[in-house]
Amino acid sequence: MSVQTLYTAATGMQSMQTKLDVIANNLANVNTTGFKKDRANFEDLFYDHEVLPGNPDSTGNLTPTGTDIGLGVRVSSTQTDFDQGAFTSTDRPLDMLVEGEGFFQVLDPSGEIYYTRAGNFSVNANGQVVTGSAGIGRPIEPAIIIPQDATAVEVSPDGIVSVQQPGSSTLNEVGQIQLATFINPEGLLKLGENLYAETGASSAPIQGNPQTNGLGQIRKGMLEASNVEPVQELIDLITTQRSFELNSQTIQAGDQILQLISNLRR
Repeated sequence: MSVQTLYTAATGMQSMQTKLDVIANNLANVNTTGFKKDRANFEDLFYDHEVLPGNPDSTGNLTPTGTDIGLGVRVSSTQTDFDQGAFTSTDRPLDMLVEGEGFFQVLDPSGEIYYTRAGNFSVNANGQVVTGSAGIGRPIEPAIIIPQDATAVEVSPDGIVSVQQPGSSTLNEVGQIQLATFINPEGLLKLGENLYAETGASSAPIQGNPQTNGLGQIRKGMLEASNVEPVQELIDLITTQRSFELNSQTIQAGDQILQLISNLRR
């Protein structure tokens, strides 16, 4: 028994703590519109190779195995699950969801284009369709203006936004929703506020109208719920808690053995 046992078990506790943080964030966002759950991945650390496999033994034959002692674990990454969330009917004309691939594009005051799966849009004082946020109402990109006298708003599955106006028996088109997709959506940078930003890992956005080039279709009057599965998260929570406890017991066992060894001199 060496002091290394304590450090190895400590890496296990640190990794389980990180996984608990990921699970806690998933559960906290179980009701967040368009939220995509995360998963923590682990990898073992480097090894102390006391005897390498393939060394000649006393008879000159090569040994089939060696003696390797692992030195712990660490979190290698967190990956986002972009599976479709459940559909929630709201009947609000500017509530929209993307059924399939694609992100809504919104314009930040900084001039950057951000991406979101949360389609709870509203109209600001200038008639612009913006994100339904009490903080910053970011306009959808390309911009869509709803006339002040509009009595009804319609959004077609292919993203055409039309309005009904007094004195007209037909719908008047006022804009076209465009979606964006990425070669590697897991490479997007999470910004909070249901927003993602492009990175070098995600690729440049591939833009297009809904129902073209593999992009999904728009569902009006509906929102995409979080894809967090509470039951599965609770199971992961229990197993992670037990793993944390086992690592703490390893530290206690290592400490007890070291204490026993130190008492041999008495």
